[in-house]
Amino acid sequence: MKKIILFLAIPLASVITSCNQSSNESQPVTENATETRVGQDAVKDDESQKDVVKIAIGSKDHTTLVAALKQADYVTELSNTGPFTVFAPTNAAFDKLPKGTVDDLMKPENKDKLRNILEYHVAVGGYKQDYLSDGQTINQANLKNITINIKDGKMIVNNTANVVATIPASNGIVYVIDAVLLPPDEK
Repeated sequence: MKKIILFLAIPLASVITSCNQSSNESQPVTENATETRVGQDAVKDDESQKDVVKIAIGSKDHTTLVAALKQADYVTELSNTGPFTVFAPTNAAFDKLPKGTVDDLMKPENKDKLRNILEYHVAVGGYKQDYLSDGQTINQANLKNITINIKDGKMIVNNTANVVATIPASNGIVYVIDAVLLPPDEK
């Protein structure tokens, strides 16, 4: 019996040793090597429920929001697991801002300001309307709070943005709103 175990142990040790050697060998780096940042936004899936970003991408009423998410490099984060609660302003909501505001925010030098505004529309966690109460505050991704008001069964954010639709997502929930939320220091 000892001979059989010894007979099997030698090839097994050889395989383990060769695997360790190949994983320790460094791979040569070529001059053309590039680092690619890939998150859930790179996953192609037309079968499963859409994440919050894919919901916005699929909406003709959210093209400005999608362009802003791309400009602020915020797509990958919002495509990941979550859960997220996203207050998604429509194109008409962006149109209510003073003329030139959106164009100014989309400039490369204003990327941080744009991202701050977008993060004010995102909460980490899944906040379903059934569990929200009138006057409740929710801390947003930019660490500023929004206030939820419930009047006659309708949800209003910061007394300025009406929730006009609710869409469940694979990584959270999207509340479509009719106004852009501006962080307190951005008004």
